[in-house]
Amino acid sequence: MDMELKKALFFLLIHMVETSQKLKLADIQIETYKRSMTHAQLTEKEVSQLPLEVNTYESLGRMFVMKESTETRKNLENKIKVCEDKIKTLEGSKTYLERSLKESENNIREMVQQRKFATVDENH
Repeated sequence: MDMELKKALFFLLIHMVETSQKLKLADIQIETYKRSMTHAQLTEKEVSQLPLEVNTYESLGRMFVMKESTETRKNLENKIKVCEDKIKTLEGSKTYLERSLKESENNIREMVQQRKFATVDENH
């Protein structure tokens, strides 16, 4: 096998491994944001059942801060929206990464096929 082909295959394989790792990371991040969004939705549902004059407490690091329930609901709705946006962004990048991985696989197949044809031609 010539050095150029080895080098090209090596870089394609590295690219495939990196892309696979990025895909796994994107999946993990999507699941984390989905969990966070579900938590915020459940909390918002519970807070919305409280009377408006009731104060709530939000955690801030190691302490809790008293806030009006309307402000807490607003914060939770914003958190849900941010999570939805980040999930959409991650799913878009995941689609791109999947396409990139597929292209790398196809490129490797083509290189192997070309090598097979070149070997067959040399033998005849």
